Parts: sequence; structure tokens; C-alpha cells
Amino acid sequence: MDTEKSIEPIVNRVANSGLITIDLAEYYPNDDFVELDLKDWLFMGMILKEADFREKVSTFDFNQFTNKHICIVNSADAIIPAWAYMILTQKIISAGGLVSKGNKADIFASVYCQNITKSILPNNFEDSKLVIKGCGDKFTPPEAFMKVTEILSPVAKSIMYGEPCSSVPVYKKRIPKVLE
Repeated sequence: MDTEKSIEPIVNRVANSGLITIDLAEYYPNDDFVELDLKDWLFMGMILKEADFREKVSTFDFNQFTNKHICIVNSADAIIPAWAYMILTQKIISAGGLVSKGNKADIFASVYCQNITKSILPNNFEDSKLVIKGCGDKFTPPEAFMKVTEILSPVAKSIMYGEPCSSVPVYKKRIPKVLE
């Protein structure tokens, strides 16, 4: 029996879908984040005494913070006057570092979100179908996914999470029905 089967060409539906993939790893902070714990600057680990604090500041090598993002924390939960943060900030920035108050994970997430906010222009994604890449080689905190959703929801046609071939719907613009 001689039967010919019609072979249909393979169609890449993902490529033809118009989906735009956004990889948040492109906005990964390359800063070197270092935590500076104020408990090490306190008298008996509990009290900030101005004279002792100023002595420690005068002998501390702030040059180790050059080109680093310093995250100031207070694990002793002691009361720290605002002027102490100001003095440390001045010394760190004079040494060529950046400074923030908070733990390393929170500051990392904040910088990640700043990178996204500065780089993603919402108007470039007007009425687009977007997939926010879910997995990668670099850690992406939930805050980064939240920030990209906040920025793009007002303009996107749809937002999904994952990979184009298997994604989770996050948002779809509702088109109001017009009364005729």
C-alpha cells in the first residue's frame, strides 16, 4: 500500500506569540555589600559613649570600604544617636564607599529594585505580552519581581512568570466591554 501522509511543518508557537521575556538577572547589583555592625562600636556592647566612639572612628581603617556598599546594622538593638550614623556615613563616603542603614539582604534587594526602576522604561512595553524569567544563575529577591510587576502592570497587555513554554499568568489587562 502506497499512502502518502501529509507532513505539516513544525511551528514554533512561542516564537510567533509576540512574548517578550524580561530577565531580571540583567539588573543584578554588582556592588560588594558589607555589613558593619554597630554592636562592635559600643561600650560593653550596649551603650554608645561619644568619646569611645570617636576614638574608634579615628583609629578605624575606612579605606577597606572603598568601592563597597556598607550596610550599617545594630544587632545589639541599642539606642544609636543620629550623629553617629552621620559620622560613619561621612567617613565611609570619604573612603569611596556607599552607605545604607539596614541589613545586607534588605539593601541588596533595595539596590536591585533601584536598578530595575532606572533601567526599565514602561513606555517601551505598552500593550506587550511579557514573561518575567523565573529561574537563573543569580539569586533574585522577591522584591525585584514585585518592582517589575509594579512598573509594568499599568502598561502591559499581560504579565506572566516563568518561561515562555510554561508560565504562570500574573496579570491580564481587562478590556472594558463597550455598550452598543
